[in-house]
Amino acid sequence: MGIVAHVDAGKTSLTERLLFAAGVIDRVGRVDDGNTQTDSMDLERKRGITIRSAVVSFELGDLTVNLIDTPGHSDFIAEVERALSVLDGAVLVISAVEGVQVQTRLLMRTLARLRIPTCLFINKIDRVGARYDELLADVARLLTPNAVPMGSVTDLGTRKARFEPFPLQNKALGELLAEHNDVFLSGYLDDALTEQDYANEVRRQVAAGRLHPVYFGSAMTGDGIDELIGGIQDWLPRATSVAGPLRARVFKVERATAGQKVASARIYTGSLSTRAYVEVHPADGPSYQARPTAMELFERGGRRTVDQVQAGQIVALRGLKDIRIGDQLGVPERGVGRLFAPPTLETVVTARDRVKLFQALTQLAEQDPLIHVRKADDLTVSLYGEVQKEVIASLLETEYGVAVSFSETRPIHIERLDGVGSARREMGAPDNPWAAGVGFRVSPVAEGIEYNLEVELGGLLRAFHTAIEETVHLTLQQGLYGWGIPNCRIDVTHTAYDSVGTSASDFRRLVPLVLMQAIAEAGTTVLEPVTHFELDIPPDSVSRVLSLLAESRAVVEETTVQDSHAHLEGSIPAATTHSFETQLPGQTHGEGILTPTFTTYRQVPGVAPVRARTDGNPLNQKEYILHLNQS
Repeated sequence: MGIVAHVDAGKTSLTERLLFAAGVIDRVGRVDDGNTQTDSMDLERKRGITIRSAVVSFELGDLTVNLIDTPGHSDFIAEVERALSVLDGAVLVISAVEGVQVQTRLLMRTLARLRIPTCLFINKIDRVGARYDELLADVARLLTPNAVPMGSVTDLGTRKARFEPFPLQNKALGELLAEHNDVFLSGYLDDALTEQDYANEVRRQVAAGRLHPVYFGSAMTGDGIDELIGGIQDWLPRATSVAGPLRARVFKVERATAGQKVASARIYTGSLSTRAYVEVHPADGPSYQARPTAMELFERGGRRTVDQVQAGQIVALRGLKDIRIGDQLGVPERGVGRLFAPPTLETVVTARDRVKLFQALTQLAEQDPLIHVRKADDLTVSLYGEVQKEVIASLLETEYGVAVSFSETRPIHIERLDGVGSARREMGAPDNPWAAGVGFRVSPVAEGIEYNLEVELGGLLRAFHTAIEETVHLTLQQGLYGWGIPNCRIDVTHTAYDSVGTSASDFRRLVPLVLMQAIAEAGTTVLEPVTHFELDIPPDSVSRVLSLLAESRAVVEETTVQDSHAHLEGSIPAATTHSFETQLPGQTHGEGILTPTFTTYRQVPGVAPVRARTDGNPLNQKEYILHLNQS
């Protein structure tokens, strides 16, 4: 189960309450005091926000809950993605005072799209300014029309606030259930349904993502927690042990005190044993075999060393030195895509000790593959937002002793192949100094890297095939303008080697030259990231906001103006989104709510931007082709 929410809605405090109710801890921590169970980083304790998803397991009666506490700040959406990828159900926390925020809408939209069964918990009912009817109306308008309150609140906005549950057989719940089930509707109209009929139908519709029970309470006082626990036990679907081959997914990687990697993985089917070899399937590279040297099962707030784990469990694995977040174990599940888009911003990082900085950033990238490190004239890392700079700086200083500074963020572009290109170098040819031969044909595809062999697999040593494939993926990280080529089909059309004199390094040196020749023949176009936006603003600010959108190169596709608010939808380049977002409050009396969602890339107008290459090669196509020919 995951607890997700906008920052400061109280999800970490709710986690503490659940752990306290389960008997795992003997007192409830406070985020403001920095002594909560799941906030582990110093910066998390100082800022009062959760940055890295933490796993804790506990018992609620006969139900074992593996709880993943996830960040609420939009800059750490990658961490939320990893949590969502392994969930059976979720609790979305909303503050009764601040209400529905931008990040709340993004999270709910994702949970609904993935049909993750979700209960809502309205927190902070004891705070001044807490709302009930108005907030439920906002939930129905901004989040989902399928949310139903499971009770009312007395003395709202005071320390005496109490959640009073409704009988399960009530009109509001019955009408909502009947909208999605004709059989239930017939029984409802005939007044022939029992409380068990209601319970069974709630369970079915919650599991299908068509109903979201709403509970109210306070994580500070503990009111409403028992009712929420009852909802978790009764409505969210339970995972069952599934027989069959191993299928697991890594959603977190951290380093232990001695420096070794510890990977958290969800076991979906089958079982995994210590020291047994397992097939590892990285998201962006060839598969390989490895074996864990130790396994720890998450249990009762801690970990216990075990020799075997089963389906439905979450385990910490040691000894997998090349493991990364997103890797699949055992039989891979095809079509597992990214729930959130990759980061669209990057910044240059500088420090006095460049070598130590690169080593530290490389280790951070192992824990977070979306912190992508490029080593060119400068070191750059990819970002979702400005707050990530502070997090990376804090991690580098506290864990590695490196003080850093950052440049202004800039958008990350990509390159798209214009057509088909091919190149080939024969072994022994005058223009080939290495004891290897290789040929490629490249062509554009809609999404992803497709790697295909048109040569016999047995005609080359496995180590040489691995060297070719790994080098292909590395080479595609920088195209003719220095940007990555994420969507491409590569056909290996020719290979040659000498059984005595050839080594894998010959292929690693030759592949970039030949592959880039093929890409140069195909040609590339630079694309910029584009964000789809939804914008809710006061009606009197529409003209000002439209003018600001035009200055930001945005395209407005839909405009709806009502008495109480206006709703705009369209697309805006990622390069101008941050500037627009900072100016929006001044144009909307501070009431504008922008919900950006990365959607696609489009061609950059005017002169294509270039990025310094890591190999020092020329930047534009004509110079690059000339360079290749001269080589």
